[in-house]
Amino acid sequence: MTRRQDHVAYYIFNTAKDAALRQMRQRLWAVDAGERHRAALAAGDLVLVYLGAPESVFIGRARLASVVDAHGNVTLAEVEEWDPPVPMRDVLAQIGPSETAKAEFDHAVVLISASEYEAAISAASA
Repeated sequence: MTRRQDHVAYYIFNTAKDAALRQMRQRLWAVDAGERHRAALAAGDLVLVYLGAPESVFIGRARLASVVDAHGNVTLAEVEEWDPPVPMRDVLAQIGPSETAKAEFDHAVVLISASEYEAAISAASA
């Protein structure tokens, strides 16, 4: 099943600090073969870059410029590094109680809702 061109999906790319900064600056993000959302990633999708514990902060965002290529990478466009980073607690405070919103993830690519994405953008702008 293919996605309509006007539909944008929202993801969190969850990784370690050194890898995140390097990949953001190279505008190339590695996606492991076992990631459950790997095949769904599409040009135009929006991503938040997240560092898990102990940092638990968002360090930026980007728009995907490609699908996953033969080497397991997606190209990033409109990359924005956030300085200072945005603590997950600030984002969760804007979302309010939720069964799905949490601070730690089991996967490196996490599908989120538009409202969860917007809460992070709002927290970054505050």
